[in-house]
Amino acid sequence: MTPRVFYRAVALAEAVTWTLLIAAMLLKYVFDAGSLPVTIAGSIHGVVFITYLMTSVLVGVNQFWAKRTLVLAAATTFIPYATIPFDRHLERNDMLDGEWRSTATDDPRDHTLDSRLLRWLLRRPAVLVPGFMAAVAIIVGTLLVVGPPGGRS
Repeated sequence: MTPRVFYRAVALAEAVTWTLLIAAMLLKYVFDAGSLPVTIAGSIHGVVFITYLMTSVLVGVNQFWAKRTLVLAAATTFIPYATIPFDRHLERNDMLDGEWRSTATDDPRDHTLDSRLLRWLLRRPAVLVPGFMAAVAIIVGTLLVVGPPGGRS
């Protein structure tokens, strides 16, 4: 799976879960269906939201995105469906081209700590995949313990 395919799949999933969450909110607030739909859709969206943020960092480091681009990628998760035009922006600017960088090149950006860590992880998918999944689970779990913004009602 290339960085393009991985990023696009997660970006699309993020947009789909926005749809689920908005539909659940309509069920709750317009059709008085209770809070269960929002709880379910919100949980799914939360996991995909965190996955998208982490995917953006992983792909962004691999593709040598500028810090500004990484911040924009993160910002798109807060606006419904914004990952889709952002994905198109990345595509138009060839920012998703290429394979995973598992070996060093002569590019000076390839000799930073984050690039070395990325290459180490890419050469060890048995560490990268479960580690990625565990990080998502730990972040989501921590956020569940902390509670929703504004507190519980």
